[in-house]
Amino acid sequence: MLVSMVCDAFDISRSSYYDYRQRRQNIDASRLALKAMVRRVFTQGRGSAGSRTVKALLNQAGITIGRFKVRRLMRELGLVSRQPGPCAYRMATVEKPDIPNLLAREFTVSRPDRAWCGDITYIWTGQQWSYLAVVMDLYARRVVGWAMSRHPDASLVIKALDHAWISRGKPDGVMFHSDQGSQYASRSFRQRLWRYRMQQSMSRRGNCWDNAPMERLFRSLKTEWIPALGYTALHTARQDIGDYLMGYYNRQRPHAFNGEISPVAAEEQLNVLSGIS
Repeated sequence: MLVSMVCDAFDISRSSYYDYRQRRQNIDASRLALKAMVRRVFTQGRGSAGSRTVKALLNQAGITIGRFKVRRLMRELGLVSRQPGPCAYRMATVEKPDIPNLLAREFTVSRPDRAWCGDITYIWTGQQWSYLAVVMDLYARRVVGWAMSRHPDASLVIKALDHAWISRGKPDGVMFHSDQGSQYASRSFRQRLWRYRMQQSMSRRGNCWDNAPMERLFRSLKTEWIPALGYTALHTARQDIGDYLMGYYNRQRPHAFNGEISPVAAEEQLNVLSGIS
């Protein structure tokens, strides 16, 4: 009786109402499977992936799906990306006179091992801060070297540079760009660059945009991966951060700069186009 009154009030047939009830009771298995895959991809990125990244990862796995559908599924699952808002950087124009800014924000290069950039950030490990130095190849934004230590000294950045130089097959003629940190301006680090036949470039003092790719990498690392309260010990941090840099970030995470493919995939794509096996 009540159903008839409501249907009459809204000028719809009772058969439409019962058809709607029937559809609600039927389980959409394919949609449930898609939701499970969306949740798995989102969880693998530790809650950092937005709809664009989730779509790209699903497409890489051979699943045809659009961004708007991914967005709807994420909304239904209550999944919200942990990406922060924009950062405000201090600007400055004072340059170190003997190490000019040769890179000059030319972050797009034609091939790997033409230009690398490096930087240091801090990570909470147990009862004190530890420090992470990373070297990135600008061609595909691939991390090629890194090191962690209790001390943010020249030895730390040298270890990261050594790791990069060896892992990339000991290239020469690479430009190495960094900020004006004392570690990168130290005699020991500059001697190591000279030994590796690398040309040094430095950002203007206090101008983080001159080393923007490294700023973006550290921002992603801290918002996507590192636990909110840091790590309990340095060895735990080394293992987990290494998994992110050399695993998830390099090999799985889609990068907008690379057309939504990972840095490793972008380099492999270049090798195919160049006829390199």
